[in-house]
Amino acid sequence: MSDQANTLRTRMQQHGKLARTIAFASGKGGVGKSNTALNFAIELQKNNQTVLLFDLDIGMGNIDILLGNSSKCSLIHFFSDFISFHDMIESGPKGLDYIAGGANINDLLSVNDDHLERFFAEYNELLLIYDYVIFDLGAGLTDTTMAFILAADDCFIVTTPEPTAITDAYSVMKQVVRSNSTLPIHLLMNRSPDVKAGRQQIQRFEKVVQHFLKTNITSGSVLINDQAVTTAVMQQHPYVLSQPKSAISQVMARLVKTYLKDNKLEIVVKNVSFVDKLKRFLTERST
Repeated sequence: MSDQANTLRTRMQQHGKLARTIAFASGKGGVGKSNTALNFAIELQKNNQTVLLFDLDIGMGNIDILLGNSSKCSLIHFFSDFISFHDMIESGPKGLDYIAGGANINDLLSVNDDHLERFFAEYNELLLIYDYVIFDLGAGLTDTTMAFILAADDCFIVTTPEPTAITDAYSVMKQVVRSNSTLPIHLLMNRSPDVKAGRQQIQRFEKVVQHFLKTNITSGSVLINDQAVTTAVMQQHPYVLSQPKSAISQVMARLVKTYLKDNKLEIVVKNVSFVDKLKRFLTERST
């Protein structure tokens, strides 16, 4: 067994609670979802939370690229080479752990029952190791992506001010709300020219949601357009680390602190685990 696996199993014995799961989704590609999920995860680590970032972006997995790393394994090796999750986990900055993308999670609907049960069993162990597990899901909605969103404790929908991005984000939210109206949904308005404009976009989005879906988004946050993001992507070094004093890094720091504060105030009773919910949703979509 690898040193990494031994470390994780020791942590599992000491942890004693289930991780909170967060799904990062978007209606369309190119809105900065993966980069946002990555910096959010690192900011959680900076706040003394243990985090696993799971790259499930179908065909576009790029967390390792954003970190300037070359990963040895991805989810596809779990099924093809029987490599365990523990041995697939890579180490990122600030103690962040991640599993690289490169596999089509829609394959979960077609793998045999033994492989699927192994996936669930090993994933159950991961929930005992970390405070948070973050899924970076592919843009748009597939049956499997929807199952992961609905099984999560929180869903962050990332969009930009462009009309097509907002329309697609609304489509995602509509499908989620119709399937689970109680799931906390957080809207992130990325690349907004300024805070005022971003808040106006969020307010308009909220009104549409209230009118047509008869519900409210849990929170809406503005991620301003900042050159620091472009520079960080080019340097393959997350902006919350490379430029912690930049405007976007300060916004991300406040976003994470607010999220953690809200979680402490929330009394969470998990009657059904993430894995149990995921099993049910995957089964429903395969029949």
